Amino acid sequence: MLFLLISCFPFILLFSKSFLKPLPTWKNTMGAFSNLWFCEEFLKFLDSWFRKGRNAISYLNLPLMKKPVKSKLENVVEKEEEISLLELPDLTLECIFERLPPNGLCSMAAVCSSLREKCKSDHLWEKHMKEKWGALIGSAAYREWQCYIASRNNVFLLENSRKKKDLLGKFSEIRQLLWNRSKGNEDNSKVRSSSAMSSIMDWYLSLESGKFWFSAQVFNRENGHVGFTLSCYDAEVSYDCNTNTFRARYPTQGRRIVEENIEWNRLRAPTVDTPPYVLHISDCLNDLKPDDHFEIQWRKSKEFPYGWWYGVVGHLESCNGNELNCHCHSSDTVLLEFKQYTPGSRWRQIVINRKEHREVGNEADGFYGGIRKLYSDKEISLWKSLWPSSTLE
Repeated sequence: MLFLLISCFPFILLFSKSFLKPLPTWKNTMGAFSNLWFCEEFLKFLDSWFRKGRNAISYLNLPLMKKPVKSKLENVVEKEEEISLLELPDLTLECIFERLPPNGLCSMAAVCSSLREKCKSDHLWEKHMKEKWGALIGSAAYREWQCYIASRNNVFLLENSRKKKDLLGKFSEIRQLLWNRSKGNEDNSKVRSSSAMSSIMDWYLSLESGKFWFSAQVFNRENGHVGFTLSCYDAEVSYDCNTNTFRARYPTQGRRIVEENIEWNRLRAPTVDTPPYVLHISDCLNDLKPDDHFEIQWRKSKEFPYGWWYGVVGHLESCNGNELNCHCHSSDTVLLEFKQYTPGSRWRQIVINRKEHREVGNEADGFYGGIRKLYSDKEISLWKSLWPSSTLE
């Protein structure tokens, strides 16, 4: 615009001087009229030019303008094209939520009620549950979670019954009922409370917070106490998110044992549904042969719970250990070896009857219970990773 004014200034000055001169004679009348007509047309041109403003300058592509300026109409169109998160299609939202970590889903759920319902969907949390807790949560923990939900529901019902006795509670219930009916859902409060308590998201967050104690088994309990090397005991555990470790409570007689700072590699889900005080029914005795890996129940006395101990099937004394001439698999007896103990130790070997095995032992050496054969290389590798650095006496 400045460039335009500078270029037009001589012409404006010239015409202004012509207006300051005295009126012309009749001889110059025609020339004056022509000058007046030209000035009028030129002023109209300038007026239209200034009205066009930025559009005219952008059309001439003047070098003073480094950046083209958008018209108001274009800005309005851009504002109309802006889309909020809630206006995205459901499939697009699902793709976004599936890529969020658990803390991201929790943050998104806190935005509004609409996003909260979407972010609490079970299929979004199943993946996170499986990735972090799948190897540790078994059928026993799931049953305990169902009981935990039922107990919380009972507390919820008791609180509601107390409110009904209160006059103010009565009025609040009527108001809530009318509100739910206006929304087309009379039982909305019940549905919301039960779904919140039974969702996978709620289960995941209860595990993360450490509020929910669940059944698991701990390897080398009591911080690797020598008396529990290569054993696995049932316990109730809870998670500590600050240290990424667990605490455990062991069922014992007489005293309460609690262990802290248990690493993930020392935990597993219970492999069988047999309670710690119940004898496991062995279903693998006929399949046992030398070099097979197994776990066997053992307890110090009948007042204590069973623990699972790792061992390997050995060759009987009647066999020379030659695989081609070995007949141990056809014998009625089976030699069980615990090679973490030195040869000659009373804990090194035990012979059981393949056909009539139940619980064997005494108060001095303890009692051996049910046997579970290990078929998984993963389980065997886990036991070997916990092998002691030195042989036990």
